[in-house]
Amino acid sequence: MDLTGAQWRKSTRSGSNGGACVEVADNLFGVVGVRDSKDPTGPVLAFTPQTWRAFVTSAKRA
Repeated sequence: MDLTGAQWRKSTRSGSNGGACVEVADNLFGVVGVRDSKDPTGPVLAFTPQTWRAFVTSAKRA
C-alpha cells in the first residue's frame, strides 16, 4: 500500500481530551488511510473508499 502524498487530517469528532484522536487520509486514489494521531509512524488501517463511506454512514446513524 502506497501512502505517498497522503494528507492526514484529524477527525472532526476528535475532542480535546489529550490525544484520543483519529486521522484520516482520503485524498489518495483507491484507498482511505486511518491512523492514531499519537503514533503517526505506526500502523495504518486501509479501506476502500466505498467501505469507508459505508462505515461513516453507519457511524452517523448510531
